[in-house]
Amino acid sequence: MGKRKHQKVTSRNDAFAEKITTRIWEEVSSADNPYIAESSRCHGYDMMELMKGCSYIDMFYLLFRGELPSEHERQLLEQLMIGLINPGPRHPATRAAMNAGIGKTDPEHILPIGFMILGGAHLGAGEIESSMRFLRKHARRPAEEAVEMLLKTSTRPDEGDWYIAPGFGSRYGSVDIMQSKVASVLANLNENWKVLRWGCEFSSLLSPHHMGWLTTGLAAAAFADLGFQPRYGAGLFQLICAPGLLAHGVEQLNKPITAMPFVKDEDYVIEE
Repeated sequence: MGKRKHQKVTSRNDAFAEKITTRIWEEVSSADNPYIAESSRCHGYDMMELMKGCSYIDMFYLLFRGELPSEHERQLLEQLMIGLINPGPRHPATRAAMNAGIGKTDPEHILPIGFMILGGAHLGAGEIESSMRFLRKHARRPAEEAVEMLLKTSTRPDEGDWYIAPGFGSRYGSVDIMQSKVASVLANLNENWKVLRWGCEFSSLLSPHHMGWLTTGLAAAAFADLGFQPRYGAGLFQLICAPGLLAHGVEQLNKPITAMPFVKDEDYVIEE
């Protein structure tokens, strides 16, 4: 075998910044200790003033969008956060958090464990960006055209659920009823929520094929209508779902390990 040739290493001559910069946050140092902030501003708004006159929803929107929300934007974000606050015990991420709790994991580790599963592409944050990009691209055309095209180019799998587009598909072989209900409520809050309304029409056309909204598609549509960039989607989804994961995990901490079902030996299958 011949020797492997390596590319010659040369200096990139990169000029690194002397200070970290951010447009999000400004801190004014204390006169007595430069490592302690005396005042803070978020996108130009003084924190003390924000605490007096703004809600958590306002602050959440401001932090990521750089401006305070309108009344309609505040309403949509608040209703979305309520609708998605808990993925529910059927979700793999919630089950991971519950297993961590029943296994007596330290409380500070429950949420990170749930996040590891919630970060995946299956009903998780890993699908949000692609779903937002799908919606932003296809919401400009009639939903009927998108459905017709996808049905022609996609094939139903022999087993398992059919995910015809990022954020849309079947759940245990059926339409996810709760997500359809939540989506309808959000879309009807205001006529300006074009992506949500398009998603509802798209979902209804998929219904005869036992598919519709998934949690990820619902979140992606709302984020798109609120003006969030796709790269923010995954983290926003995790933040919104975090309370449910933590609540279910901590609930299990004081229960005996026998409170969780255990798979019987005869139910284990080892494939040759």
